[in-house]
Amino acid sequence: MKKWFKLATVVTTFSAMALTGCGNNSESSGGSDSETLTFMFRGGEDEKKAYQAAISEFEKNEDVKVKIVATDADQYATKLQAAISGGKVPDVFYVEQGSVMAYVDNGVLQDITKYVENSDFDLDNIWEYGVNSYRYDGEKVGSGPIYGLPKDVGPFALGYNKKMFEEAGIPLPDKDKPYTWDEFVEVSKKLTKDTNGDGILDQWATGFNVNWSLQAFVWSNGGDWANEAKDKVTIDTPEFAEALQYFADLQNVHKVTPSIADAQTLDTYQRWMNGEIAFFPVGPWDMSTYAKLDFEYDLMPWPAGKTGKSATYIGSLGIGVSSTTKNPEKAAKLVQYLAASEDGQKQLVDAQIQIPNLKDMAAEWASDTSSVPSNKQEFIDVVEDYGRALPGANTYNPEWYDEFFINIQSVLDGDMTAKEYLKETQPKMQEKLDATNQQKATAK
Repeated sequence: MKKWFKLATVVTTFSAMALTGCGNNSESSGGSDSETLTFMFRGGEDEKKAYQAAISEFEKNEDVKVKIVATDADQYATKLQAAISGGKVPDVFYVEQGSVMAYVDNGVLQDITKYVENSDFDLDNIWEYGVNSYRYDGEKVGSGPIYGLPKDVGPFALGYNKKMFEEAGIPLPDKDKPYTWDEFVEVSKKLTKDTNGDGILDQWATGFNVNWSLQAFVWSNGGDWANEAKDKVTIDTPEFAEALQYFADLQNVHKVTPSIADAQTLDTYQRWMNGEIAFFPVGPWDMSTYAKLDFEYDLMPWPAGKTGKSATYIGSLGIGVSSTTKNPEKAAKLVQYLAASEDGQKQLVDAQIQIPNLKDMAAEWASDTSSVPSNKQEFIDVVEDYGRALPGANTYNPEWYDEFFINIQSVLDGDMTAKEYLKETQPKMQEKLDATNQQKATAK
């Protein structure tokens, strides 16, 4: 997962809050007329090609024109914000999980419940996590009217380089039983080595980005960033401190992660792509790129802390309808076609950019072990069993959660202990969480 995702969430959320009532202007539709829809999304070349093919089929079936506005990932938030500010909201567009509450409260998103309930697809056949991410009852996300459908669900699994295991003579990870933390360190040390005998490490076990990988260690050890009500920050606990210290020690104590100097020479993503990293997170969006790797990779459960159970985050992007569209019925049909039709899903899944949204299609897809990754079932296990939303995804804005990572490098570099950092940071996060909840109350 890329760093812009978090930043884009912040930008779009704040822009929505600032545009109170902007969705009530009947002149501000992104579509040029009632028979033309504008669809705005972001993605790489593989995703753009897949959407173009899917939408061409939709146009034939529905006798409607769709104008596609495709942006690169790092440009999407800015361009959507500009479209909202200018009163030219696209008829259909990608919606971040963290933007749902603000977009609904400020009249940007349309309630599409009646269109969904009157359609001929089975809502129960779509991942519940995906649908619930775009339900909002005015108080919390997860229940109430539907303001979008999932473009996808994004289980963040753990990948490993099979070639490294085979060359080291280490048994491949069990796809059903996670390593304990001690076992993970033991295997990681065996996989970290100087392969050419020059006295310098050139192969490492791990290359985890703290923004997207720490959650797996914290949650599996019984820690969390906030309570269930999302009104109290809970990082200053022994369980959380142990997880964060373990994460930092992978580099500073166990030396199984590239050093700061090594990372400056080449980041860990590129080292994974070059076959120099043994363990690396994998999302469904990576599959089309990773299909071209020079080594075979597969998926495994995340190492388990004190709970004995793997944990990781599962994201989602939604597709919503503008409250100002001149053709809400056709716009809702486009959302349903992309998110819930077999034809639309086949185009996107075949492009190797996501797992199927449809449960029955996903079961068949995961049973195919002939293509990489062989253990696609791990993605499904994350969705059905051990995946969770990011802590900031279902609050009015994620600024309180972002605060956690601002000075985290001091722990990763070994300049501060995890316990010290958490004690110092919790009050700062609490102050911002209180402000976030006050913003929500004020918007009401």
